Amino acid sequence: MLSTIDLAIIGLYLASLVAVGVFARRRAAASKEAYLLGGKTLPWYLLGLSNASGMFDISGTMWMVTLAFVYGLKSVWIPWLWPCFNQIFLMVFMAAWLRRSGCTTGAEWITFRFGAGRGATLAHTVIVVFALVNCLGFLAYGFIGLGKFIQIFVPWSAVAPLVPFEVPAAYVPHVYGILFTLFSVFYAILGGMASIVWADVIQYLIMAVASVAIAVIAMLALRGQALPVPDGWLSPFFGWHLNLDWSGLVAEVTAKIREDGFSPFGAFFMMMVFKGILSSLAGPAPNYDMQKILSTRSPKEAALMSGVVSLILLPVRYLMIAGFTVLGLLNYERLHLRAAGRIDFEQILPSAISQFVPVGLTGILLAGLLAAFIGTFAGTLNAAQAYLVNDIYLKYVRPRASRRRVTAVTYLTGLAVVAVSIVFGVFAKDVNSILQWIVSGLYGGYLAANLLKWFWWRFNGSGYFWGMATGLVPAMIFPRLFPFLDLYYFPLILLISLAGSLLGTFAAPPADPETLKRFYAKTRPWGFWKPVHDAVTRDDPAFANRSRFSRDMLNTAIGTAAQTCLMLIPVYLVLLRPVPAAAATALFAFCAFLLWRLWWRPCRADLERE
Repeated sequence: MLSTIDLAIIGLYLASLVAVGVFARRRAAASKEAYLLGGKTLPWYLLGLSNASGMFDISGTMWMVTLAFVYGLKSVWIPWLWPCFNQIFLMVFMAAWLRRSGCTTGAEWITFRFGAGRGATLAHTVIVVFALVNCLGFLAYGFIGLGKFIQIFVPWSAVAPLVPFEVPAAYVPHVYGILFTLFSVFYAILGGMASIVWADVIQYLIMAVASVAIAVIAMLALRGQALPVPDGWLSPFFGWHLNLDWSGLVAEVTAKIREDGFSPFGAFFMMMVFKGILSSLAGPAPNYDMQKILSTRSPKEAALMSGVVSLILLPVRYLMIAGFTVLGLLNYERLHLRAAGRIDFEQILPSAISQFVPVGLTGILLAGLLAAFIGTFAGTLNAAQAYLVNDIYLKYVRPRASRRRVTAVTYLTGLAVVAVSIVFGVFAKDVNSILQWIVSGLYGGYLAANLLKWFWWRFNGSGYFWGMATGLVPAMIFPRLFPFLDLYYFPLILLISLAGSLLGTFAAPPADPETLKRFYAKTRPWGFWKPVHDAVTRDDPAFANRSRFSRDMLNTAIGTAAQTCLMLIPVYLVLLRPVPAAAATALFAFCAFLLWRLWWRPCRADLERE
């Protein structure tokens, strides 16, 4: 059980969240835009810090500690499943393209791209459905991680006498998840985007202190000792197979590697890169990341906000991940990883906190990790509310609703989304299973249509609808049909969705020429836009939109290398390996210089004119 000091620290944090929600309530009630986007007045560095803080979630951190424990430094590549390097694509060009629209949600952006008409209406409808399923999936993902986390510190044996019904051991995390989800609802729904951003700032400061402290504790524990890890664990490089032999160390890890399905690692890596590049080119999914971009004050600030996320998030997060990995490896026999009758490696993080973090710091760390859940939950909930209110209620039900009615509907939709996400979470197996379904299955159905919408002028609303529909249906069905890693049936979903996109496109006429010209002139994408480009230049001979494809791809590769260094530097520091840490730091500095020279200097003038 937690000490009185730890409970007091957590209580103080929760009270501060309530204060932030109450303080932001009046501002959020001023208008729909004030609630959903903070009035587009928040500075880029606060939005970037908020976005980074929202990504520092309990479930993701538990998963990444598990990956680091099992796969060592090779685990830095596995977050490319998201893909984490989509932040670099956003920084270099995609965030500016998106922000130029001036839209409130991704579904509103679909109307900006495809205009009016039956096809555009179908496209708008299907992206709203996808956005809601996506948000519900992420809410359930956070819900499961939180419950697993809490049960380590508040044993169910202490709570069971207060509950008037029996709860099976497998569902104890779900009960805890429900309790803390209900608390987070108050703060998330009350203050909108402004309260989310300011609460995220508080969370990040707490997490930064806790991460540094955990890293120091781990470094002191490791000094003079050798880590009990297999050959190859300390290297980020790999071949076709992992070749990590845990049999003489922790035999259960071998079964975990087989269960994950990440081997042969070479094939997994190539598939992950292929999917990651396509995902990044499709633009951000309609979730809290997109909402933060649309909340910035200008395209320039959208690019800066996306770029600063990696710089703020990764060093601090990987200090914590590496710290808990080291403590877990050195003290594996003392960890309590058996839950519901089986070894659960996702318990490494909470068990290590329970065993090795001193009183006081435990309270700070738990407050930060609870804040991480609440921040991620709040941002995702805000995105779901935006789609329900802006793209369903105000578009189809009551377009001229009063401000008071819009506020009431926003609160009610938030409660409904929370209730459905709890049902999703109850039926989820674990953090990894729902994560794999989101990033591989669900996003496989999203990619084809969302790639084509940016880069091909002929693509229309009918093609978008059929591309999304033919992608989402197999994404829902295939997990029950194929007993292997979701990533490996992603190409099949992509091909089905691409066929649906092309058939739907040619079954209907192109979008209205004026809609296409307005979209192209405002967004200025590269790709297959020549007929529209020629039409725009006929109307405005001064218009110029030179293709920057080669430059953008080069800068994206440089930025991804820099981002990977930001993961490796703190890991090498915690592992007390100064030479590799210095080499990774030097490579990061070189990449940062190249980005300043090849990306920021050429782009800054263009962005400042907008």
